[in-house]
Amino acid sequence: MQPPTSPSDPGAAAPAPRAVRAVIFDLDGTLLDSEPNYYLADRDLMARYGVAFSETDKRRYIGQGIHEQMGDMVRRHGLPVTPEQLIREKITLYLDIADGNTVAFPEMVRFLERLDQASVPLAVASGSPTQVIHRLLDGVGLAGKFRALVSTDQGGRGKPEPDVFLEAARRLGAAPADCLVVEDSGPGVEAAGRAGMACIAVPYLSEPPLPAVFHQADLLFPEGQAGFDAEAAWAWVEARLPK
Repeated sequence: MQPPTSPSDPGAAAPAPRAVRAVIFDLDGTLLDSEPNYYLADRDLMARYGVAFSETDKRRYIGQGIHEQMGDMVRRHGLPVTPEQLIREKITLYLDIADGNTVAFPEMVRFLERLDQASVPLAVASGSPTQVIHRLLDGVGLAGKFRALVSTDQGGRGKPEPDVFLEAARRLGAAPADCLVVEDSGPGVEAAGRAGMACIAVPYLSEPPLPAVFHQADLLFPEGQAGFDAEAAWAWVEARLPK
């Protein structure tokens, strides 16, 4: 198993650790093992319009918000509907599949519990619709852990734009520079950087070579969830909590 890595320059003095006063989790593929259900919903949705949709096709959209994905699919396939209509159809399909069939990653829950026990303010910032975020977190019993739940359907742009992370920080009452993002996708890692936030990256698609953007993270678990270690992540955060 590969150990987590941090970017470094051997010729430079080590910078002082950044303070962490709040933590913002991505939802799908980071906290919840929900991407397979999204693939099934996308596959069934596209089948309605006579379009074959494969797991390879799904990889194109991991990390993007639902508005960006549905807009691209309408344009790419010339579908006779608006992105908004497609979103409504997908949400219905997805919730039928996901209800009772979504689980949280156990090691990520352990990390979340460590943060909660230390009274670190927590938020979720996701490209999934607000309705879906609430439903899934309620379903896995984690909704009460978060002070803020932020979706792009509340007016922000999808990742790699930083909007949802900045809004989450605002709702938590934290400066962006004091926030840590936990992400599984390249667009999410890029969005954290654009927001001026630290980032722990746990790639959902972890086949080597990893896209270069993942190496911009402050702490990288290169094997993704298979290599994620809650205690290692907690130790990294604990060293950066305000004294």
